[in-house]
Amino acid sequence: RCGHERPAYNSCRNRHCPKCQSLAQACWIEQRMARTLDTHYFHVVFTLPSELRSLALVNRRALLAMLFAAASQTLLALGGDPARLGATLGVTAVLHTWTRDLQFHPHLHCIVTGGGLALDGERWTPARRKYLFPVKVLSRLFRGKLLAALARAYQRGELACMGPCADLADPVRFARLRDRLHRKEWVVYAKRPFAGVAQVFRYLGRYTHRVALSNHRLEAVDDHAVRFATKNGQSVTLSPQEFIRRFLLHVLPARFVKIRHYGLLAPRNAISLLDRAL
Repeated sequence: RCGHERPAYNSCRNRHCPKCQSLAQACWIEQRMARTLDTHYFHVVFTLPSELRSLALVNRRALLAMLFAAASQTLLALGGDPARLGATLGVTAVLHTWTRDLQFHPHLHCIVTGGGLALDGERWTPARRKYLFPVKVLSRLFRGKLLAALARAYQRGELACMGPCADLADPVRFARLRDRLHRKEWVVYAKRPFAGVAQVFRYLGRYTHRVALSNHRLEAVDDHAVRFATKNGQSVTLSPQEFIRRFLLHVLPARFVKIRHYGLLAPRNAISLLDRAL
């Protein structure tokens, strides 16, 4: 009788909705924790260079798939190197495409086992607790794999070069970009999670079943502006059109899988290598 109203929305179940899928998120976290190996874990982040963002905007499915492939192949190749671990790692990779102010910033969060099942399948080979692989080695191998995949796709005519990346339709300009990226140090971040793997999976779980922005970060909305919190107590104000444009940057292609598992955690190994490692 006081006139108070609170909308209770029907669930749309869209994976990009900032409100839906809380149950699916909780179930995912529980499933990940049920398959956690009794070892320490590392948190590794692979970032797509800023020079490739315009190309990724036009070729989302292709570039984001390359990001997954290059990062996972880098980790598994180094793990399987007899000079390092000589073992099969377990990797869970989750795609993020946003910054706190909703800019397009594709990067991959990887949860990596601190060791792996030896290549002969007979024993567990642990990694050092505070060290997985040299960051420069990770960065340069990742760089080489992604640029090689990019060059192959370009040569096959599989990349659309239009709009913000129209200049790359010129093979000479594409070659210059590739050479410039070969000389650049790419950003790869690796460290052991301070609070353990459970804390990292819960952190990632907040982003696995929604995109870019949750409702609680919205501070004010009217016909002329949208204000939302970013970080460190700061906020950003955008016109409604710019807010919608930025949010839609992070809507993924239909049926594109943004959570993938590799090595011991790959689906084909779930009842073979993973059971042996457990």
